[in-house]
Amino acid sequence: MIHGLIGAAGLELGDMLFTLVTFIVLMLLVGKYAWGPVTKMMAKRQDKITDDLDYADKSRAEAQELLNKRQSELKNTQAEAVSIVNTAKANGEKQSKEIVAQAHAEASDLKAKAQDDIAQAKQDALNGARDQVADLSVTIASKIIGKELNADDQQALIDDYIKGLGD
Repeated sequence: MIHGLIGAAGLELGDMLFTLVTFIVLMLLVGKYAWGPVTKMMAKRQDKITDDLDYADKSRAEAQELLNKRQSELKNTQAEAVSIVNTAKANGEKQSKEIVAQAHAEASDLKAKAQDDIAQAKQDALNGARDQVADLSVTIASKIIGKELNADDQQALIDDYIKGLGD
């Protein structure tokens, strides 16, 4: 019986040794033919994912930079538009003031010319009235006095009469 136990244990030990050797050989074969390509494929996949992530980060950074640039350009454009509007408003106000000033100057010139024309018309009317009064007074005086006055006497009488009218 003891011999039978030793023989059974030896069989188990041989089976175990065979299984162990087979397992080690299998592991070496798997390591050489399967594990290497799988790890290589996994490394390539990891590199691709890393590259894709880097590309996505780079694209996001470029997009953010472009967005910042566009926003800056928009602000500059808005500031430029406000400047243009303010300049146009200032130019409009300036032109308005110039037009009003020119209108006032033209009105003053017209008023001065009208006053000159009125003064000239008044002087012409006085001269005309003087001539008519002179002719009329000579005619009346001739009829009343019955004689002719000389031209110097007539002129003196007319001037005295007109001075009396002016006062």
